[in-house]
Order: sequence, then C-alpha cells, then structure tokens
Amino acid sequence: MSLRWSEALIMDAPADTGNGRVKAAAVAPRPSQPSVMAFAAWHSLFWLVFANAVGVLLATLLLFPSLNHVLGEWTYGRWMPVHINLQLYGWCSIPLVAFLFKVYGADRKPASHWCRSTLWIWSSALGVGTLSWLNGHSSGKLFLDWTGYSRILFPLALTILWCLLAFSFAKGRNNGVPSSFKANATKITGLILLLAVPVLIYIAASPDLYPPVNPDSGGPTGASQLESSLVIVAVLLLLPFGLTHLKTQRPWPVPIAWITLGIEVLLCLGLGRTDVSHHRPIQYISLGSLLVWIPLTPAYFGAFEWNSNTQRWRTAFICWWAVLVPTGWFLFLPGVLDHFKFTDGLVGHSLLAMAGFVSSLLIFVMVQLLAEDGWILNGAWSFWAWHGSVLAYVLLMFVAGWREGLDPAFTVIPGRARTTIYASRLLLGALMLIASGDWLRKASGLFRETGASHISDPLEQMR
Repeated sequence: MSLRWSEALIMDAPADTGNGRVKAAAVAPRPSQPSVMAFAAWHSLFWLVFANAVGVLLATLLLFPSLNHVLGEWTYGRWMPVHINLQLYGWCSIPLVAFLFKVYGADRKPASHWCRSTLWIWSSALGVGTLSWLNGHSSGKLFLDWTGYSRILFPLALTILWCLLAFSFAKGRNNGVPSSFKANATKITGLILLLAVPVLIYIAASPDLYPPVNPDSGGPTGASQLESSLVIVAVLLLLPFGLTHLKTQRPWPVPIAWITLGIEVLLCLGLGRTDVSHHRPIQYISLGSLLVWIPLTPAYFGAFEWNSNTQRWRTAFICWWAVLVPTGWFLFLPGVLDHFKFTDGLVGHSLLAMAGFVSSLLIFVMVQLLAEDGWILNGAWSFWAWHGSVLAYVLLMFVAGWREGLDPAFTVIPGRARTTIYASRLLLGALMLIASGDWLRKASGLFRETGASHISDPLEQMR
C-alpha cells in the first residue's frame, strides 16, 4: 500500500494543523460535508442513547422483577433484543455508514443531499424492527432477529445505501475526481462485497440456518470466534485509508500488519467450520494467534496522521483492545469457559467489547470525520464517566460470573451480595446513559448550527 493510494482513497481529507483545528483541504470547499457528518453523528448517538435507556430499564427489571407485570407483554424478554440490536445496527453501524460516505464521496454534491434521506430510511428500518421485537416477532438468532416486514425493510435500507455509494463513485469518476488505479480497484471491490451484505443478512436471519456450535459450551467454536475477530481486524486496518494518510512513504507496520492478517486468514480457513469442542488444542491455540495484534495495532495506527482531537479516543480504543484480546482468549480456555459460560462474566466481556473497545473506536472515527467539530465528543466529564463506568461494570460482572459459576443460584435467589452488584450495575448504566446523552445534546446543537448555515435552502443543495 503506497502513500499515493492512501491519499487517493481519502480524496481530500482535512489536514491537522497540530493544535486541534483543521486546515481547509486543498480543493474546492464542500459546504455540505459538515452537515452530512453531523447528521450521521446525531443518528448514531440517538440510537446509542435509546439503547442505553433500554439497558437501564433492563437493569431495573433485573433488580425489581415485579415491575415486569406493569409492562404487560413488553417485558424483559421483549426488550433484550431491542437493546442489543439497536446497539449493533444503530450505534455501531451508522458511524461506519458515515465512513463509507466519506470514502465514496457521497458527502459531496450532488449526492450529499441524499445522505440525509438514506440515514432516515436506515433509522426507520430500526424503528420497525424495534416494534417487531417488542411484539414478540424474532428469528430467535442473536443479532439476527429480523423477521417479517423488518427482515425485508432493513436489507432494503442496506441496498439503498449501496445505490447511493455506487452513484457517488460513478459521479466522481465522471467528474474527474483524482484517484489512483489501486484506490478505484479497492472501491469497486468494496462495492461488490457490500452488495452481498443485504442478501446475506436476509438469508442468515432464517431460523433454518444455524452456525457451527461448540458441543461442550453451546456457544461459538474457536474457529468461528477467530473468523469474526479477523473481520474486526480487517476493519481496523482499512479504516485509516478512508480517514487520513500515511506519515511516510513506507512505514514498516503497514505491510507487516497486512501480511499477518493474510497468514491468520489462511489459518482460519484451514480450521474448517464444524461443531467442535474448545477442549481441542488447535481451537484455543489458533485463537491465541490474535495476541499478536496487541502491539501491532498501536504501531499500525501510529503510522498515520490523525487530527489532534482524536488523541484521547485513539488511546482509549487501543487500551480497550489490549484488554479485550487477551481476556477473550483466556475466557475461551478449557476450564475457564466451562466456569463462566452463560454467566454474567460473559455479559461483562461483551460490554468490554461493545461499550469499551467498539464505542471508543467509533467515536474516534466520528471525531476524525467531524474534524474541528469533534469537540462535541471530547468533553472531559463524559469521557471519564463513560470509561470509568464501563470498567467498573466489567469488573462487577466478572465477580458476579465467578460467583455464579460456583453457585448457579447466586443470580436467581436475591441476596445482599447479588442485590449490591445489580444495584451498582444499574447506577453505572445510568451514568453511561447520562454521558451519551451529553454527546447527543452537543451533536443536536451542532446539527442545528450546520443545518441553518449550510442546508437551509433545498434549491442550493441541487446546484
């Protein structure tokens, strides 16, 4: 990967001046860009706040189960898929949609005014899905609960996004936007892969299709965990090429990282996809190959130029990554997984992954995309409240999971220790909700500001 490819792929990414502000790009100004990114940030943060509010409700119901009677049919079991699906398809996905807007030039005219509609369609699909799940319609598959109308509407939203990206790419080629052959080939490959996503989600949501299962734990196999982890690694390696540019012509971590990924992909393919136990050494040893990414990831991201506003979130996601990878491997080991499976310990690790690593990575991406407007996500109070709450939550769940592994009745029969842990979890969830609400409040203000100054006249958009 060359410097030329990186620069062409990001087109006209803003440059950092070194003081947290961003210089104007050396191209014609794009007045629609700030509003597109602010709008995407608002949508993603809205779903984060909504999902966090549902999480607080779930924590309350665990502490006071009798409240389920007040909710009628919309009890704990109905709200759980709402919580996890909105976190994934709302909060976690929309910042990546904004990233695709940037890479394919959809944030520039004439495609920019369609980004708002695409985001509303996406959020509408999530709204329909929410009502579907609350009314008891689900495929029964974790993160693939789409069924009925929602199973059609969400892939349709993905297809509309794909059409917008393809249109933007073609329009940029016709308008002579400078881009190298390698960058164009990468974008075309990306479009081909993205075209398959709506079809795959529709098919995977079918209850007739099942993933490979670990017969000892009832959970995923080591091979399937390695496969899903390598997808995350691939996303990590691709992100910088759509956001910024390399520091030097040939920084050593970049080729090493891509070669390492290629080797691990071959390893993953060699493991096969069958129902196999985590007690087999090849399963946990191969999963342990992910440990190489603990030092390689910060070295890789250090090879790129970043807006100074992103510093604290870049440090945060790298730190969470350095905790997530070894703990994930440790929890899969024979004996350990047998103790922690189906306990709050795995709930804690899931929160470490989503609220710690993934959320920090997504905010890092949004701050880079928002450039000097990234201050909305850099408040000191909300930053430390979020990370402190996540850390305390994870530790509490690990303690609860260990106790539950020794005594399965620990979380079923109320007791002083169990009540204290669940009350603390509720408090920590409320702090996370408040922190995310602060980000949404600031994003709403930024959206109103940019909307008034850049997109108040629809006719001006079309020129």
